Amino acid sequence: MNKFEELGLSEAIIKAVNEMGFETPSEVQEKAIPILLEEDTDIVALAQTGTGKTAAFGFPLIEKIDSKSRITQGLILSPTRELCLQITNELKNYSKFIPGLNTVAIYGGASITEQAKQIKRGAQIIVATPGRMQDMINRKMVDITNIGYCILDEADEMLNMGFYEDINAILSHTPEDKNTWLFSATMPKEVATIAKRFMQKPVEITVGHKNTGSKNVSHEYYVVNSRDRYAALKRLADANPDIFSVIFCRTKRDTQKVAENLIGDGYNAAALHGDLSQNQRDLVMKSFRNRQIQMLVATDVAARGIDVEDITHVINYQLPDEIETYTHRSGRTGRAGKSGVSMVIVSKSEIRKIKSVERIIKKSFEKKEIPNGEEICQVQLFHLASDIAKAEINHEIDTYLPSINEVLEDFSKEELIKKFFSVEFSRFHNYYKNARDLNAEGGDSGRDSGSDGTTRYFINVGERDGFDWMTLKDFLKEVLELNGDALSRVDVKESFSFFNTNSEYQDRVLAIFEDFHMEGRKVNIEISKGSGNRRGGKRRRDNNSGGFKGKRRSEGFKPKGKRRFDAKDDTRDGGNRRRDRRKRSDRR
Repeated sequence: MNKFEELGLSEAIIKAVNEMGFETPSEVQEKAIPILLEEDTDIVALAQTGTGKTAAFGFPLIEKIDSKSRITQGLILSPTRELCLQITNELKNYSKFIPGLNTVAIYGGASITEQAKQIKRGAQIIVATPGRMQDMINRKMVDITNIGYCILDEADEMLNMGFYEDINAILSHTPEDKNTWLFSATMPKEVATIAKRFMQKPVEITVGHKNTGSKNVSHEYYVVNSRDRYAALKRLADANPDIFSVIFCRTKRDTQKVAENLIGDGYNAAALHGDLSQNQRDLVMKSFRNRQIQMLVATDVAARGIDVEDITHVINYQLPDEIETYTHRSGRTGRAGKSGVSMVIVSKSEIRKIKSVERIIKKSFEKKEIPNGEEICQVQLFHLASDIAKAEINHEIDTYLPSINEVLEDFSKEELIKKFFSVEFSRFHNYYKNARDLNAEGGDSGRDSGSDGTTRYFINVGERDGFDWMTLKDFLKEVLELNGDALSRVDVKESFSFFNTNSEYQDRVLAIFEDFHMEGRKVNIEISKGSGNRRGGKRRRDNNSGGFKGKRRSEGFKPKGKRRFDAKDDTRDGGNRRRDRRKRSDRR
């Protein structure tokens, strides 16, 4: 007897479950399904990403839908297009033996008129991203005034992406007596607020502890100097030859750059971020699922739709700004009872953040060393030997064996093995034989941090470019996405300036300005070792270090007007502008 039958599911769903190969319900499914089947109640279910939440609300929702009626009865809101499509496909699989039940996905990046036609033909269940859903409501293309069930999936992520107002507006068009089911990996105060506002005496289900990480995931961190972050990433990949991973970066720019560097260095890698078209995203995800891509470099937002089995590692190239987001990242691995590893690459100034993450996920990190060249060569050598041992023999070469034996007959078995591995391995060994140690001594502050816990920087823009201390501070706040308290001691000279940030943001500052252009001109930034006047007076000037001259100056950054950047740099937005752009792109 399939254990799903014990939960009280109908024969049609059990048939679909058996066909899909499901045998044992997960903990969240065991807890949620009986309650949702037997009661008309609101529910808050907290469970780590990858624990089967879609089936936990999907099975009961399908059971409660009247497939003979064409009106919309259930609405599921999810944060991203990928997740929206994923939920839709899963619901269609669950309900394949229920005639007349239709589930429609509504999301940005596809024809809104075509989606409206699908709904008009009859959609008992709608799965939607908040921005596109609100757009269709405003255009009167969809009617949710009679729904009986509203599910908020990945509620914490939707709120983190700035969809609170959209969710408020959408729910205002729904009946007060509907049941609201909220599913989330974490329970920040924003989720608690929405539960209190829109739900009546909800039943709360918690799998594990609130905000904790998966028990199948081990957590490691590696301390390196900021400049060695990418080199450390390559070593971690080389030390794990069978790696199948998601690498998380904070920004679209970093995501694209890391992916391009990995591809240039010969790794099977690709980027996944919001600047890709839907078709590009689909192609990347198809290649990743087929394991044509071994290392997927992604932003947190783009990765919300990733549901790929057997991911071995999650690598945090940079820690997220919101500590709770780490739970979502690490949840990409260690699924379906399998083990996984979450690695974090940090600078010395970020070590304190590890402690904050530990408190959130209620798990300890293990500090590990970046492997040296000899260790990597040993791992790669034995991996090559293992691959050879497991390789299937191709008998099509049998006809060539006499000639091959004639060429090699003077060599012993040991000599042949040495020669073979020398041919296959010399290039790799030569790359790593003199590799330097990348590990930095652990401490709570970097060597470039001041005694006041801040880091001082030199930047090659100044009064000549139209800045004073206020406009430069505004510019830095916008580009770095920092509040005013994190920036201090802004000192503007004629052709250069200085400023301080809290030392914990040192890596972010250096990463953002590593390849930053403003109206075609490269903006350089360095950590200042001495006082501003000494540094400025002795600094060597190169082609990029001076201010704008002549006509270029008038075409540069306008501190008191509209800020203009190169298209390739306009991939970051501060505060509300970032959330607004996400909502607008979602509506598209």
